Amino acid sequence: MNIDSTGASTQGSVQVRQFHEGDSVEELTYLLHRAYADHAAAGRVFFASYQSPEDTRYRLGKGECWVATNDDGLIGTVTVSAPHAMPTGYPAPVGAGSFWQLAVDPSQRGSGWGHRLLTLAESRIAALGSAHAVIDTSATATDLVAWYRRRGYAPIGTWRWDVTNYDSVVLAKDLPARSGTP
Repeated sequence: MNIDSTGASTQGSVQVRQFHEGDSVEELTYLLHRAYADHAAAGRVFFASYQSPEDTRYRLGKGECWVATNDDGLIGTVTVSAPHAMPTGYPAPVGAGSFWQLAVDPSQRGSGWGHRLLTLAESRIAALGSAHAVIDTSATATDLVAWYRRRGYAPIGTWRWDVTNYDSVVLAKDLPARSGTP
């Protein structure tokens, strides 16, 4: 990836940059719905599969949202926060960072953009001063849990969100010290 003075990076015809005030929250919400549709079809009601544009805007306000775009529009996104304010009782190391709304358009599956956005999230969490990244996902999404485990995440507990219909497995990863943007 090449990085310009604004912190945006490019790889081929795809640009990765922070979500801007003038970007469409509705388009981002639609990307999330498409990306999480398979989970919803399997009976796992991830919040991102049904959240409203207002919910998306609220969640964007809790961290840094990064988007991957090409000539056709949004192809991926992730939002990061570090250190992240975890709910009381949430099993996470003190000062850990987190990310959410990690999504890749279904047309881009298998392209490596999920891994690239995960790497970006980890880099930003470390740059913001956290030594650990924490994520949770449905315990029944075994393919997704395995994907995170292959990338160095280990289960550290469970959690139940009131906006989902499943128990979550909480996964954590120690991060090497990093700095800067992608």
